[in-house]
Amino acid sequence: MGSTSETHYHDSIKYLFGLQKHGIKFGLNSTLNILSRVGNPHERLQCIHIAGTNGKGSTAAMLSSILKEHGLKVGLYTSPHLVRFTERFRVDDAEVSPDRILETFRRIYETLDPREIPTFFEMVTAMGLLYFAEEGVDWAVVETGMGGKLDATNVIHPRLSIITNVSFDHQDFLGKTLSAIARQKAGIIKENVPLVSGVCQPLVVGILKATCYKMNAPLYLLRKDFRVRRNADGSFLYQGLRRRWNSLDVNLTGNHQMQNAALALAGLESLEKRGLLSIDSNAVERGLAHVHWPARLEVLQENPLIILDGAHNPQGAEALRDALQKRCFSYRKLHLVVGIMADKDIRGMLRTLLPLAETVIFTKPRYVRAASPEMLRRLARPFLKKHYVIPDPASAIQQAKTLADSEDLICITGSLYFAGEIKELFGEPTL
Repeated sequence: MGSTSETHYHDSIKYLFGLQKHGIKFGLNSTLNILSRVGNPHERLQCIHIAGTNGKGSTAAMLSSILKEHGLKVGLYTSPHLVRFTERFRVDDAEVSPDRILETFRRIYETLDPREIPTFFEMVTAMGLLYFAEEGVDWAVVETGMGGKLDATNVIHPRLSIITNVSFDHQDFLGKTLSAIARQKAGIIKENVPLVSGVCQPLVVGILKATCYKMNAPLYLLRKDFRVRRNADGSFLYQGLRRRWNSLDVNLTGNHQMQNAALALAGLESLEKRGLLSIDSNAVERGLAHVHWPARLEVLQENPLIILDGAHNPQGAEALRDALQKRCFSYRKLHLVVGIMADKDIRGMLRTLLPLAETVIFTKPRYVRAASPEMLRRLARPFLKKHYVIPDPASAIQQAKTLADSEDLICITGSLYFAGEIKELFGEPTL
């Protein structure tokens, strides 16, 4: 990338992030208007749409990896990015180049109506859909940003919808009750389009069933229509809609990833039932074995072992706790480095994780919504053992290294934004 185009790329990214001052705006009209001015590229795409409180990105990455192993060209749109803006757009697991994203940005920017300035996510979603259409992908796997019904990604008409799970998060935007949040997620259900879901709460299941009935959409539920079980050797058994695999391995750590894999497999089976895909068992095995998704129990360093996890709500913290308790990693003592956004259920996360730790170091990500370490310490008071307040993340990690023996585990967690900052500290390139 030449110096001039690099400057233009950085200017375009600066413009996009400047749109964040317009906040989060629910609704589809602005995104539809942008897309209509560039030829409605979303109408040329064959999409899989994924919503849910947790597990969206991992499930999307598994689907992308498996479809790629079938010899198909696959677009993957996810958010947020950890380090590089280009992480949001992948084709066959390769990030879009800065030059290509600059070209796509310009195509859309030139058509913008000054009377209708889009939000950051509306603009970026339109860019992703245009890029995938121009690349001629066979499948576009699209993750919602927040909610579903009024999320900018809901302009697509998918061939498959997935709702991984539903719990409390983003209540200021999605509603204060579980039923309100579930109704927002259920907004991605489309007429005659199958829905695969891992939800288990009777209230939420009822909302999904009612919506699917109204939309004449087939519904496939984990634990009812398809099942998954861990084998003694760490592999898992999948009993699906029609197919069965006795021993599959997924290249992501934690029991929750086994459930995410089951959602991906049931989704692929639903496509096969409709004649949209012919599943190759070997491609499934390769896709799960090769899938990569950063900041989900990701090993950053050995001796002492340092892992990074983007858990950012109580349900994510529970998945992390389960992985740590079930000794997915071998260690003697656990040292936590924690940075959390102020608008999250901080007490719920700390209640889940802190009892496992020998020491806890509270720090502050550079992101504007980050909670102060002192706030974290106050909210953690009932659960505290040995703790430190070190606002600078690099210094916090250094303190954890000083405390940890070679047999100990350092876990850095609390936010995906924080995870991106940590990956930079560990040498992840920014461009």
